[in-house]
Amino acid sequence: MKKLIYPLLISLFFISCQEEDKIEQLYTGNELEYTLYQASDFEYSGVLFVRELMGGELELTIELQGEKGEEEYFFPAHLHFGSYDVVDAPMAHMLKPIDIRTLKSSTVLGMLSDQRVLTFEDFKTLDGHIKVHLADSGPEYQIILAAGNVGANDNSPVNFDKENVTLCSPYF
Repeated sequence: MKKLIYPLLISLFFISCQEEDKIEQLYTGNELEYTLYQASDFEYSGVLFVRELMGGELELTIELQGEKGEEEYFFPAHLHFGSYDVVDAPMAHMLKPIDIRTLKSSTVLGMLSDQRVLTFEDFKTLDGHIKVHLADSGPEYQIILAAGNVGANDNSPVNFDKENVTLCSPYF
């Protein structure tokens, strides 16, 4: 029996290493990180990771910190043009909603509402921000759980004021 365990353990080790290599092969190594700040009385904050895929596409992953839920529920998330405090900042791209059970979502960024497709270098200079909503409609849509500037906009905690977070423009 011991003779079977060692080859099994060695096989599992190599399989896990190969899976990790496959994941690393998806990305170029270019990565950005932005803080998403608590923007309401609900205690949610988080991080946006922007990673460049080997084909040049951008993957935006949001990881929130806060209370998880056991029931299926999703927080809508959007990439907007302008800073988080700009009134009626137009939506640049609708992101995949964040699952309350994991507090994570991942989106491969496609064409923006202005018909641009961003490269990694373009994203660094983007005039944009991220907003995460409590709900996708109704009065809860007006509650922004977390927000943060991205690209060229200042993302420092010193310059974030949740009182200045504006509501989302209804226009895409």
